Amino acid sequence: MAYIDLIKEKARADRKTIVMPETTDKRTLIAASHIIQEEIADIILVGNEEKIMDGAGWLEVDLSGCHVIDPQKTEKLDEYVELLYETRKSKGMTPEKARELLLSDPLTFGVVMVKANDADGMVAGACHATADVLRPSLQILRTAPGVKLVSGFFILDVPDCDLGYNGTFLFADCGLNQDPTPEELAAIADTSAKSFKNLIGAKPIIAMLSHSTKGSAKHPLVDKVVEATKIAHEQYPHLMLDGELQTDAALIPSVAKSKAPESEVAGKANVLIFPNLDAGNIGYKLVQRLAKAEAYGPMLQGIAKPVNDLSRGCTWEDIVGVVALTAVQAQLV
Repeated sequence: MAYIDLIKEKARADRKTIVMPETTDKRTLIAASHIIQEEIADIILVGNEEKIMDGAGWLEVDLSGCHVIDPQKTEKLDEYVELLYETRKSKGMTPEKARELLLSDPLTFGVVMVKANDADGMVAGACHATADVLRPSLQILRTAPGVKLVSGFFILDVPDCDLGYNGTFLFADCGLNQDPTPEELAAIADTSAKSFKNLIGAKPIIAMLSHSTKGSAKHPLVDKVVEATKIAHEQYPHLMLDGELQTDAALIPSVAKSKAPESEVAGKANVLIFPNLDAGNIGYKLVQRLAKAEAYGPMLQGIAKPVNDLSRGCTWEDIVGVVALTAVQAQLV
């Protein structure tokens, strides 16, 4: 069974409510229809109901099982205005600004629904930049207790692959932090380990990636990964983690024996921590396109409640997968 099918089964076992605010995007409407049909989650769509249903008719999809909330008409608007105001008043928010924002920005409206416990999570980003999704999420929901920073990851499910965990990997950070410090890389490794355990159910084996393996190259970029590995060992000693490792040394047992024979991680890694956003973003897209892997994300980790971003190049099938993953994350909050 494919990895995402297992996630869908988990989501069905304890159905959560996910808000999808990008209702002017046809992929969102198609995905919502399939999510309801497959009983993966309960769905809230944000927007004008007549326009949404007209779009569904044009697309020939059934949205009758979805709950549509129109910010202009909902009886909860005043409650949401007060919640947003109270949450952000120390940053200059006024009731008037809160009302204007809720009526004009469906992403903020969706995040406030999650904050109010009227939804368990939100999925957006099909037609918005990551910053647009992340900004209200961090401002309103904030980071989870004990988390040092929010980061992004992808779940990659590679067909006909015996590496990683039955061909399944977690790549981080592929969508958010441009050039993390050693301390931030170590923190990303820790939260990624938790995400891997929660969403895949296997022991995370974490490789801190570099263009060098165990001193084979000298460069400040290598030094950063070496320092990050040291910090991770000190602050998160429970993690099965090693670095610096080249990708082939991290994944291929025969290469690991040659390049890093003393490493318990080399040749076995299923969680790959990239040294910067360039490497992570390029890496996941190469695997997705050349290995024909299913790529789910960028998922966000470290926010107090589940909010997940989508690539603007996503398909409706990708949205279904991310909603399923978000629902499983919500079961763990």
